[in-house]
Amino acid sequence: MPPKKSPTLTEAELRLMEVLWQKGPATVHQVLEALPAKFPLAYNSVLTTIRILEKKGYVQHVKEGRAHVYAPLVGKQEATRFEIKNLVGRFFKDSHELLVLNLLEDKSINADELTRLRRLVQEQREKP
Repeated sequence: MPPKKSPTLTEAELRLMEVLWQKGPATVHQVLEALPAKFPLAYNSVLTTIRILEKKGYVQHVKEGRAHVYAPLVGKQEATRFEIKNLVGRFFKDSHELLVLNLLEDKSINADELTRLRRLVQEQREKP
């Protein structure tokens, strides 16, 4: 039985989405050229991954001459929120509080990040 298709983004899919979010509509060749050199991929790998993204509903294509031009259907912020919601559901039993507590217990969080978090919490408290 084939593995279940995940609605979340794999690392490879995310790299391609980052290009499309940054560049906007692009052909497979343009996406390939825009990828960082430290992640070299073959044309067919990019094409296959973009087709998977299209099946997942993250991108769509239009035909321009002989080329397919792919454009994101899902914005970066929407994809980020979906990924966080998935993470909270899978690892924190749908508790945002447990996620935040886990972040706060992380020893690598620095003083500036803690200050920003306190400010955001305070701003949320003051909202009507």
